[in-house]
Amino acid sequence: MGVPQKRERVFFICLRKDLAEPFLYNSDMFTILPKINLEFNEREILFKDIIEVGSTERLLTGKALELWNKRKLGDIDLSYPASRGGKENYMFNYKFLYDNKVSNTIIGNDTCPLYNEPRYRSKLELCRAGSYPIDYNFLNNKEEYLIGMSVPPLMVAQIADRIFNQWLNKI
Repeated sequence: MGVPQKRERVFFICLRKDLAEPFLYNSDMFTILPKINLEFNEREILFKDIIEVGSTERLLTGKALELWNKRKLGDIDLSYPASRGGKENYMFNYKFLYDNKVSNTIIGNDTCPLYNEPRYRSKLELCRAGSYPIDYNFLNNKEEYLIGMSVPPLMVAQIADRIFNQWLNKI
């Protein structure tokens, strides 16, 4: 959908019955549904396309930095170096961000270290991955929390565009 992160979502799109008639079709012998095409074929945007190389924001510290220093190419998260050190299932939610892959989903407490730099995503990278304006005022909220708990604006725009072009401009 043009959002530079892995972001699976389920959307429920409704249409009032009195407006639905032109958009209905028989999906099988017993089911009549409104028809809308929500297939998106946007190219994947890799993390290297949104990275802020050399940022000093949100540096790794403590155990996360210690494990990051023991990482090996191909490790999915910090649990890999932890398990090599004898600590199983430790820090498995600290997923590595690889330059040549799509950025991981932003969650409310972003714990994704970059594979090539000992830090988490910067504000700029979070905004880019979440399709937020770079100058967005988060007030007193942490960027990763607000972006992670919301639907990316570009994703909403893509869906709104499909609804408008396939339904609303034909009413």
